[in-house]
Amino acid sequence: MSFSPCFERSLRAGRSLLSRPRAITLAAFALLGAPALQAQTLMAPVMVNGTRFSQDALTLPFGVSVINAEDIARSGVITINQAISKLLGVQTRQDLSGGADDALDLRGFGVTSGSNQIVIVDGLRLDEGDTSGARLAGIAIDTVERIEVLRGSGTVLYGEGGTGGVIIITTKSGAGPGRNMQGQVYGSAGSLGTRELRANVALSQGEFSLDVAANQRQSDNYRDNARSDVKGASIAGQWRRDDLRVVLRHSRDELDADLPGSLSAAQYSANPKQATTPDDHGNIRSSRSSVLAEARLGEVELAFDAGVRDKALRSIYSGYAYDYDVNASNQALRARYQSVIGGLQNSLITGLDTSKWKRATAFGSAEQTSRALYARDELTLASGTRLSAGVRRESIDKTNSDAQGLNGHQNAWELGVVQPLSAAFSAFARVGDSYRLANADEYNFTSPKAVLQPQTSHDTELGLRWRVDASKVELRVYRNQLKNEIGYDPNAIGPFGAGANINFEPTRHQGAELELSHALSKTLQLRGNLAWRDARFQSGAYADKQVPLTARRTASVGADWQIAERHRLGANLFYASARHPDFENSCRMSPYATLDLRYAYQVGTAELSLGVVNVADHRYFTQAFSCQAGVTESIYPEAGRVVNAALRWRF
Repeated sequence: MSFSPCFERSLRAGRSLLSRPRAITLAAFALLGAPALQAQTLMAPVMVNGTRFSQDALTLPFGVSVINAEDIARSGVITINQAISKLLGVQTRQDLSGGADDALDLRGFGVTSGSNQIVIVDGLRLDEGDTSGARLAGIAIDTVERIEVLRGSGTVLYGEGGTGGVIIITTKSGAGPGRNMQGQVYGSAGSLGTRELRANVALSQGEFSLDVAANQRQSDNYRDNARSDVKGASIAGQWRRDDLRVVLRHSRDELDADLPGSLSAAQYSANPKQATTPDDHGNIRSSRSSVLAEARLGEVELAFDAGVRDKALRSIYSGYAYDYDVNASNQALRARYQSVIGGLQNSLITGLDTSKWKRATAFGSAEQTSRALYARDELTLASGTRLSAGVRRESIDKTNSDAQGLNGHQNAWELGVVQPLSAAFSAFARVGDSYRLANADEYNFTSPKAVLQPQTSHDTELGLRWRVDASKVELRVYRNQLKNEIGYDPNAIGPFGAGANINFEPTRHQGAELELSHALSKTLQLRGNLAWRDARFQSGAYADKQVPLTARRTASVGADWQIAERHRLGANLFYASARHPDFENSCRMSPYATLDLRYAYQVGTAELSLGVVNVADHRYFTQAFSCQAGVTESIYPEAGRVVNAALRWRF
């Protein structure tokens, strides 16, 4: 997320996609080793909510990555964004607000990544109707039960803006089963004046359960005038009887931060810790309330989600105030009917989504409403082959008091297949179309008399997965052919000179992803996420140029080692290749690699830990917004080495 939309404005197929996956697959199986390939015991199903109802991840015709509460706790990450980046290898860019809410980029969309992926929290969409993006750092990490990242388009089931993928967050109150009486307290202190305190408790009595959590994190952060203070609290009550469940939730969070501004190349070289805007600061207050009702009637499952959300931002930039208020509401009614047709298993999912979003500033207001119907059917043949088809029709209306609005109907579709090759192997494929419309910050800042057209994408994905015992390998190759991709072009003719949001000439986003995990022994677990991507303009003024701020290669490799009965050691290495800050690709941001280490000692129900982030004290940056005479400018430096000591007590 960012405090102001202004921050966000500032393949070729020379190598075969098939040759890379082949090489990566061979390397993966070499790492896992022949003994593992001979194992016969299959893993227990990994249940995910990717189709808006619980389903085994192995049966889906698209890639999905999953981490749970234990994975998160062992890693020592402090936010959802960090968990997705460090454990699942997703490319990130620095959070300009200093609130540890780094921007995520699933498949190479650069500064518009937040508008090309969808965030779902406990069944409800969290995305904004502008460029500020979904704020995840306000969700206490200890309340999270599971994080799913759907790789590739989620438009059919979740709506516009899902070409890059969907991030699904399920809290412990939303996980389903009744909660046992338990709780934990976490406290930490470390470098850069960082202090954090988190606590959560689950109470249970008969058919009722209650989850309560609170958290606060304060830090001076790496740079001058970069202090941040994040605090939040949540409560959820649940009632469950037989095939009925009702959950009520409410949460609040606040971020107060100083804003150090960007640095020139000379300033970065001289002192990366300095601030160029010593008086800038901002504050964000958010609240969310929601209700979930679930029921099973024979072979029919019904679910209804409804929620309201408020966000207030107050900030000062170089002496100028920028404030706004957001009010949003969502409703989602869905059903799944499982039956037998001609001796074949069939599952039909249908649903209705409605949403309303409004932003008010001192200069005007913007509104967005949408209504959508969708259906997805999945048929399992006698051979085990799974065939799926889905469609969505969405009516969208966007208005702005300062500019002409957008409205109309958009359609998405997809076809998928999962083909078992053996008890452990399966192949999958999916093809479809997705879409998005310009958001409130895009369609009111265009070239004179220009009307932004809907962005559309033809999406293709192929994959191979293998799972046995505690080992798994999943390889995915994908291609998104986009027309009218929406983004900010600093060289376009704008309303006040150079710079405007436009529809680009055709672009292509394609790549390969490899995800693997393997238990070398009962005490040593390895994991890895490797990605190669190519996001490129196909024609026009930037023909054959890479989309800015997209790294062609990223890798996250980690290990979790129980070195003795009470001693655990964790390590994670993250690598990102070079990227360009500009459309002409005349500047280059250096590649970087960071190593994180964590040691934990268990004493009864308490855990003492010591973590070191960026052990080598590597100097690098992930955000930069301009290029002058071949030199990268407008730099936002990342932190150097950070040490943190923590105590976690579970009861």
